[in-house]
Amino acid sequence: DGLIGDGDHGMNMNKGFSLFQQRFEKEMFDLSEGLRELGMILLNEIGGSMGPIYGTVFMAMADEADGKDEITVSDLYQMLDQAKKELEELVGARTGDKTLMDTLTPAVAALEKAGQGADMQTALVQMKKAAESGRDSTKDMIAKFGRASRLGERSRGVLDAGAVSCCILLQSFADGIMEVIG
Repeated sequence: DGLIGDGDHGMNMNKGFSLFQQRFEKEMFDLSEGLRELGMILLNEIGGSMGPIYGTVFMAMADEADGKDEITVSDLYQMLDQAKKELEELVGARTGDKTLMDTLTPAVAALEKAGQGADMQTALVQMKKAAESGRDSTKDMIAKFGRASRLGERSRGVLDAGAVSCCILLQSFADGIMEVIG
């Protein structure tokens, strides 16, 4: 986000995920516990706006995954939809505001549609494509949130950092699930 933000987004994201890895790489826990621990680190130990935002995402996902031994397409949809709802309450951003919501919202919609009969592999591929399209759509938008919103028209032409990181996270999550299910 150095072109239209304060340049700390990637560093903060790296710090949070690195802390999680350092603390828990030898631990075994279920998906809900892992998401909750990651969310707590991001929420409590990472600066900038992304710590609380992604902390909220992972905590909401953890709550929805709680008690589930296996995750279905419907479960994954519910996890991400709850994260989206909580973010909407927290920050008020919506699709079209040049934020991570431009990635998350179409990804959630793709999962909802896929939940009407698609297998997990197909659903994840559709989610990844929707996330990419959402991320890419931010390039032509004018930022309405964060530091970039101060730039007005000058924020156009650059992908939103939150949309990019959200896409990376969703794709990594999908790839991890696909690796497990084969």
